[in-house]
Amino acid sequence: MRLPQFADIQNAHSRISPFIHRTPVLKSMQLNELFNCELYFKCENFQKVGAFKFRGATNAVLLLSSEEKLRGVVTHSSGNHAAALALAARMNGIKANIVMPENAPAVKKIAVAGYGAEITFCKPTLQAREDTTCRIIENTGATLIHPYDNFNVICGQGTASLELLQEKEDLDIVIAPVGGGGLLSGTSTYVKGMNLNIQVFGAEPLNANDAYISFNSGILTKSDNPVTCADGLLTSLSDLTFSVIRKNVDKILTAQEDSIIECMLLVWERMKIIIEPSSATVLAVVKENPGLFTGKKIGLIISGGNVDFRKLPF
Repeated sequence: MRLPQFADIQNAHSRISPFIHRTPVLKSMQLNELFNCELYFKCENFQKVGAFKFRGATNAVLLLSSEEKLRGVVTHSSGNHAAALALAARMNGIKANIVMPENAPAVKKIAVAGYGAEITFCKPTLQAREDTTCRIIENTGATLIHPYDNFNVICGQGTASLELLQEKEDLDIVIAPVGGGGLLSGTSTYVKGMNLNIQVFGAEPLNANDAYISFNSGILTKSDNPVTCADGLLTSLSDLTFSVIRKNVDKILTAQEDSIIECMLLVWERMKIIIEPSSATVLAVVKENPGLFTGKKIGLIISGGNVDFRKLPF
């Protein structure tokens, strides 16, 4: 199994830079005082489609062959990756087929359709999603762009940490959320390639702690229908992301639901920016583990800001 390397992420950044937003790194004196550390927020909530996913989708699309571009791309996703792939494909004149569960939030269905993708709805089970995707591949020859179990996607996701360290290179710790592990894999690969002394932590909901269990047991463990407000972190690691994380990540920390919601609200109120619950996990683990972070300089990857304002958790 080929694992992404430092140079792969550097190359991905050069490739995708004309297409992505270089998102800001923001600070908050109030939050620094509250948590007794220096916090640097890499705000991917300001990325195109409102999430870091656009980086990986763009890198994967740009690396398709001419023949693959003619046949189009396909993925199954009800969230940010669906929108990211739809937009990346449209920007490159490529057809995107998106398989979405029929119970996906209406706001997400509208967003994906707005980016010009052809949506195929299926029953809300993983088996139905995979079967429908396979059928589209058989009928069209489309290339599967998996949300995280994809080398080129991981390399694209790692470019957020590249930009973070270009602006603040003397960090002690970088924290990224972990669901399927694409963002944490890319983040840890770049950060450790840049400076082995910077620790890399994953942040995960306690209610969906399969990555925490896998990391600490050394055995890949899948989640079983987890329930958490951080809906972007419901997926489990793949063999590829688990391998990268075991190699490069120092710790995976979990956060309780109350902490995630409280930290989401804190960022909304104190920083006046919209983040989704998955993003708030990175601050929630700081809140729950003050002994690890007091006095440290910490980079936080804010993964996205896509929330349904009619169903806020607070």
